Amino acid sequence: MPLRFSPNLSLLWAGLPLTERFARAADAGFDAVELWWPGDDEAARLPGLTQRWGLQLALLNFDAGNMPAGDRGLAADPARTARLRANVPLALRIAADCGCPRLNLLAGLRDERYPLGQQLQLARDNVAWAADQAADSGRQVMIEAVNSMENGPCLLTTTAAAAAFIRQVGRPNVRLQYDAYHMQRMEGDLTTTLDAYWSLISHIQIADVPGRGEPGTGEINYRFLLGYLERKGYDGCVGLEYRPAGGSPETSFGWLEDFGLARAGGPGRGGSSLGGARERRS
Repeated sequence: MPLRFSPNLSLLWAGLPLTERFARAADAGFDAVELWWPGDDEAARLPGLTQRWGLQLALLNFDAGNMPAGDRGLAADPARTARLRANVPLALRIAADCGCPRLNLLAGLRDERYPLGQQLQLARDNVAWAADQAADSGRQVMIEAVNSMENGPCLLTTTAAAAAFIRQVGRPNVRLQYDAYHMQRMEGDLTTTLDAYWSLISHIQIADVPGRGEPGTGEINYRFLLGYLERKGYDGCVGLEYRPAGGSPETSFGWLEDFGLARAGGPGRGGSSLGGARERRS
Protein backbone atom coordinates (compact mmCIF):
# COMPACT_ATOMS: atom_id res chain seq x y z
CA MET A 1 0.00 0.00 0.00
CA PRO A 2 1.46 3.41 -0.94
CA LEU A 3 2.50 5.52 2.01
CA ARG A 4 0.97 8.90 2.87
CA PHE A 5 2.86 11.64 4.70
CA SER A 6 1.65 14.33 7.09
CA PRO A 7 3.98 17.26 7.84
CA ASN A 8 3.92 18.23 11.50
CA LEU A 9 3.03 21.91 11.46
CA SER A 10 4.37 22.46 14.97
CA LEU A 11 7.93 21.88 13.70
CA LEU A 12 7.69 22.58 9.97
CA TRP A 13 7.13 26.26 9.10
CA ALA A 14 6.95 26.81 12.87
CA GLY A 15 7.74 30.52 12.63
CA LEU A 16 4.79 31.27 10.35
CA PRO A 17 1.15 31.97 11.27
CA LEU A 18 -0.97 28.83 11.37
CA THR A 19 -2.91 29.82 8.25
CA GLU A 20 0.32 30.17 6.30
CA ARG A 21 1.57 26.80 7.51
CA PHE A 22 -1.53 25.11 6.10
CA ALA A 23 -1.07 26.97 2.83
CA ARG A 24 2.59 25.93 2.59
CA ALA A 25 1.75 22.26 3.24
CA ALA A 26 -0.91 22.28 0.53
CA ASP A 27 1.36 24.12 -1.91
CA ALA A 28 4.08 21.54 -1.24
CA GLY A 29 1.75 18.79 -2.48
CA PHE A 30 0.64 17.13 0.76
CA ASP A 31 -2.94 16.10 1.48
CA ALA A 32 -2.63 15.64 5.26
CA VAL A 33 -1.02 17.41 8.22
CA GLU A 34 -0.64 16.94 11.97
CA LEU A 35 0.21 19.22 14.87
CA TRP A 36 0.52 19.67 18.60
CA TRP A 37 -2.21 21.50 20.47
CA PRO A 38 -1.80 25.10 19.20
CA GLY A 39 -3.82 26.80 21.96
CA ASP A 40 -7.58 27.13 22.24
CA ASP A 41 -7.98 30.08 19.90
CA GLU A 42 -5.83 28.66 17.13
CA ALA A 43 -7.38 25.21 17.54
CA ALA A 44 -10.82 26.67 16.95
CA ARG A 45 -9.63 27.66 13.45
CA LEU A 46 -8.56 24.15 12.46
CA PRO A 47 -11.86 22.98 10.91
CA GLY A 48 -11.93 26.00 8.62
CA LEU A 49 -8.26 25.65 7.69
CA THR A 50 -8.50 21.95 6.85
CA GLN A 51 -11.55 22.62 4.68
CA ARG A 52 -10.06 25.67 2.98
CA TRP A 53 -6.84 23.92 2.00
CA GLY A 54 -8.24 20.41 1.42
CA LEU A 55 -5.99 18.86 4.04
CA GLN A 56 -6.85 15.98 6.34
CA LEU A 57 -5.86 16.48 9.96
CA ALA A 58 -4.25 13.10 10.57
CA LEU A 59 -3.29 13.68 14.22
CA LEU A 60 -3.88 16.34 16.87
CA ASN A 61 -2.29 16.42 20.31
CA PHE A 62 -4.35 17.08 23.38
CA ASP A 63 -3.08 19.97 25.48
CA ALA A 64 0.34 18.88 26.76
CA GLY A 65 1.27 22.08 28.59
CA ASN A 66 3.98 24.45 27.47
CA MET A 67 6.02 22.23 25.18
CA PRO A 68 8.71 24.84 24.30
CA ALA A 69 9.26 25.37 28.04
CA GLY A 70 9.72 21.65 28.67
CA ASP A 71 6.27 20.28 29.46
CA ARG A 72 5.58 16.84 27.99
CA GLY A 73 1.99 16.17 28.99
CA LEU A 74 -0.46 16.74 31.83
CA ALA A 75 -1.86 13.27 32.44
CA ALA A 76 0.36 12.39 35.40
CA ASP A 77 0.32 15.79 37.10
CA PRO A 78 -2.24 16.00 39.94
CA ALA A 79 -2.15 19.80 39.82
CA ARG A 80 -3.15 19.89 36.14
CA THR A 81 -5.65 17.08 35.78
CA ALA A 82 -8.49 19.60 35.72
CA ARG A 83 -6.79 21.48 32.87
CA LEU A 84 -6.41 18.27 30.86
CA ARG A 85 -9.99 17.17 31.44
CA ALA A 86 -11.27 20.59 30.39
CA ASN A 87 -9.28 20.29 27.16
CA VAL A 88 -10.40 16.78 26.20
CA PRO A 89 -14.00 17.57 25.11
CA LEU A 90 -12.82 20.69 23.28
CA ALA A 91 -10.09 18.80 21.41
CA LEU A 92 -12.48 15.96 20.57
CA ARG A 93 -15.06 18.37 19.20
CA ILE A 94 -12.47 20.07 17.00
CA ALA A 95 -11.12 16.70 15.86
CA ALA A 96 -14.63 15.60 14.92
CA ASP A 97 -15.20 18.82 12.96
CA CYS A 98 -11.91 18.21 11.09
CA GLY A 99 -12.45 14.49 10.55
CA CYS A 100 -9.30 13.81 12.59
CA PRO A 101 -9.31 10.15 13.72
CA ARG A 102 -6.55 10.23 16.36
CA LEU A 103 -5.42 12.41 19.24
CA ASN A 104 -2.12 12.04 21.10
CA LEU A 105 -2.25 12.20 24.91
CA LEU A 106 1.27 12.55 26.28
CA ALA A 107 1.73 10.91 29.67
CA GLY A 108 4.13 13.52 31.03
CA LEU A 109 7.22 13.72 33.21
CA ARG A 110 8.29 12.06 36.43
CA ASP A 111 7.71 14.39 39.40
CA GLU A 112 9.62 13.37 42.54
CA ARG A 113 7.04 15.07 44.75
CA TYR A 114 4.72 12.11 44.10
CA PRO A 115 5.26 8.35 44.24
CA LEU A 116 5.83 6.84 40.81
CA GLY A 117 2.89 4.48 41.24
CA GLN A 118 0.57 7.38 42.01
CA GLN A 119 1.64 9.23 38.88
CA LEU A 120 1.20 6.21 36.65
CA GLN A 121 -2.20 5.42 38.10
CA LEU A 122 -3.33 9.01 37.60
CA ALA A 123 -2.11 8.89 34.00
CA ARG A 124 -3.99 5.62 33.40
CA ASP A 125 -7.15 7.08 34.91
CA ASN A 126 -6.93 10.21 32.78
CA VAL A 127 -6.23 8.27 29.60
CA ALA A 128 -9.11 5.88 30.29
CA TRP A 129 -11.43 8.83 30.91
CA ALA A 130 -10.34 10.54 27.69
CA ALA A 131 -10.69 7.29 25.74
CA ASP A 132 -14.25 6.85 26.98
CA GLN A 133 -15.10 10.35 25.73
CA ALA A 134 -13.34 9.68 22.42
CA ALA A 135 -15.15 6.39 21.88
CA ASP A 136 -18.46 8.23 21.50
CA SER A 137 -17.26 9.62 18.16
CA GLY A 138 -15.10 6.66 17.13
CA ARG A 139 -11.78 8.37 17.80
CA GLN A 140 -8.54 6.86 19.07
CA VAL A 141 -6.31 8.10 21.88
CA MET A 142 -2.63 7.64 21.13
CA ILE A 143 0.12 6.87 23.66
CA GLU A 144 3.68 7.73 22.68
CA ALA A 145 7.01 6.77 24.21
CA VAL A 146 9.39 9.77 24.22
CA ASN A 147 13.16 9.80 24.54
CA SER A 148 14.53 11.03 27.86
CA MET A 149 17.84 12.27 26.46
CA GLU A 150 16.41 15.61 25.37
CA ASN A 151 12.95 15.60 26.97
CA GLY A 152 13.74 15.00 30.62
CA PRO A 153 12.43 12.22 32.87
CA CYS A 154 9.47 11.09 30.75
CA LEU A 155 7.27 8.43 32.30
CA LEU A 156 7.12 6.33 29.12
CA THR A 157 10.45 6.02 27.32
CA THR A 158 10.34 2.64 25.56
CA THR A 159 7.92 0.83 23.31
CA ALA A 160 7.50 -1.93 25.87
CA ALA A 161 6.61 0.57 28.60
CA ALA A 162 4.08 2.35 26.39
CA ALA A 163 2.52 -0.95 25.32
CA ALA A 164 2.24 -2.15 28.92
CA PHE A 165 0.63 1.14 29.88
CA ILE A 166 -1.91 0.77 27.06
CA ARG A 167 -2.81 -2.75 28.13
CA GLN A 168 -3.25 -1.60 31.73
CA VAL A 169 -5.62 1.17 30.63
CA GLY A 170 -7.75 -1.51 29.00
CA ARG A 171 -9.61 0.52 26.38
CA PRO A 172 -9.74 -0.74 22.78
CA ASN A 173 -9.40 2.76 21.33
CA VAL A 174 -6.15 3.48 23.20
CA ARG A 175 -3.40 2.78 20.71
CA LEU A 176 0.35 3.11 20.25
CA GLN A 177 1.99 6.02 18.45
CA TYR A 178 5.44 4.90 17.34
CA ASP A 179 8.04 7.61 16.82
CA ALA A 180 11.10 6.19 15.07
CA TYR A 181 13.26 9.14 16.12
CA HIS A 182 12.53 8.76 19.83
CA MET A 183 12.85 4.98 19.72
CA GLN A 184 16.11 4.98 17.77
CA ARG A 185 17.54 7.12 20.55
CA MET A 186 16.16 4.92 23.34
CA GLU A 187 16.30 1.36 22.03
CA GLY A 188 17.10 1.00 18.30
CA ASP A 189 16.12 -2.28 16.60
CA LEU A 190 13.28 -0.46 14.85
CA THR A 191 11.75 -3.05 12.55
CA THR A 192 11.98 -5.86 15.10
CA THR A 193 10.17 -3.66 17.61
CA LEU A 194 7.57 -2.62 15.05
CA ASP A 195 6.92 -6.28 14.26
CA ALA A 196 6.51 -7.12 17.94
CA TYR A 197 3.97 -4.34 18.59
CA TRP A 198 2.39 -3.99 15.15
CA SER A 199 -1.10 -4.91 16.33
CA LEU A 200 -1.07 -1.94 18.76
CA ILE A 201 0.27 0.71 16.37
CA SER A 202 -2.03 3.24 14.71
CA HIS A 203 0.30 6.16 13.94
CA ILE A 204 3.98 6.47 13.04
CA GLN A 205 6.26 9.50 13.06
CA ILE A 206 9.78 9.92 11.68
CA ALA A 207 12.90 12.06 11.94
CA ASP A 208 16.58 11.20 11.63
CA VAL A 209 19.17 10.70 14.36
CA PRO A 210 21.07 12.70 15.49
CA GLY A 211 19.64 16.19 15.13
CA ARG A 212 15.99 15.35 14.40
CA GLY A 213 16.40 16.34 10.76
CA GLU A 214 14.74 14.90 7.69
CA PRO A 215 15.39 11.31 6.52
CA GLY A 216 18.80 10.99 4.95
CA THR A 217 20.55 13.38 7.33
CA GLY A 218 21.45 10.81 9.96
CA GLU A 219 21.98 7.17 10.84
CA ILE A 220 18.53 5.63 10.22
CA ASN A 221 18.18 3.73 6.95
CA TYR A 222 14.84 5.27 6.01
CA ARG A 223 14.76 3.79 2.53
CA PHE A 224 14.64 0.39 4.20
CA LEU A 225 12.32 1.42 7.06
CA LEU A 226 9.72 3.06 4.83
CA GLY A 227 9.88 0.14 2.44
CA TYR A 228 9.20 -2.13 5.39
CA LEU A 229 6.12 -0.06 6.36
CA GLU A 230 4.89 -0.20 2.77
CA ARG A 231 5.30 -3.97 2.61
CA LYS A 232 3.55 -4.36 5.97
CA GLY A 233 0.53 -2.55 4.52
CA TYR A 234 0.65 0.40 6.91
CA ASP A 235 -2.41 2.47 6.02
CA GLY A 236 -2.02 5.48 8.34
CA CYS A 237 -0.08 8.65 7.72
CA VAL A 238 3.64 8.84 8.39
CA GLY A 239 4.12 12.00 10.41
CA LEU A 240 7.06 14.18 9.38
CA GLU A 241 7.93 15.43 12.86
CA TYR A 242 11.36 16.81 12.08
CA ARG A 243 13.31 20.05 11.96
CA PRO A 244 14.71 20.67 8.47
CA ALA A 245 18.47 20.35 8.58
CA GLY A 246 18.91 23.19 6.10
CA GLY A 247 16.23 25.40 7.59
CA SER A 248 13.75 25.25 4.68
CA PRO A 249 10.90 22.72 4.83
CA GLU A 250 10.41 22.91 1.06
CA THR A 251 14.04 22.00 0.43
CA SER A 252 13.92 19.25 3.04
CA PHE A 253 11.26 17.29 1.14
CA GLY A 254 13.73 16.27 -1.56
CA TRP A 255 14.27 12.91 0.10
CA LEU A 256 10.72 11.91 -0.90
CA GLU A 257 11.60 12.21 -4.58
CA ASP A 258 14.96 10.53 -3.96
CA PHE A 259 13.08 7.56 -2.50
CA GLY A 260 10.52 7.57 -5.32
CA LEU A 261 7.66 8.61 -3.04
CA ALA A 262 4.76 10.98 -3.64
CA ARG A 263 3.86 13.49 -0.95
CA ALA A 264 0.14 12.72 -1.00
CA GLY A 265 0.49 8.93 -1.22
CA GLY A 266 1.13 6.64 -4.16
CA PRO A 267 4.37 6.14 -6.07
CA GLY A 268 6.40 9.15 -7.02
CA ARG A 269 7.67 9.94 -10.50
CA GLY A 270 9.08 6.75 -11.91
CA GLY A 271 7.37 4.57 -9.29
CA SER A 272 8.28 3.63 -5.76
CA SER A 273 11.83 2.45 -5.24
CA LEU A 274 11.13 1.06 -1.79
CA GLY A 275 9.67 -2.34 -2.54
CA GLY A 276 13.01 -3.99 -3.15
CA ALA A 277 14.94 -2.11 -0.48
CA ARG A 278 17.42 -4.13 1.52
CA GLU A 279 18.82 -3.22 4.91
CA ARG A 280 22.24 -1.61 4.99
CA ARG A 281 24.35 -0.95 8.02
CA SER A 282 24.50 2.73 8.97
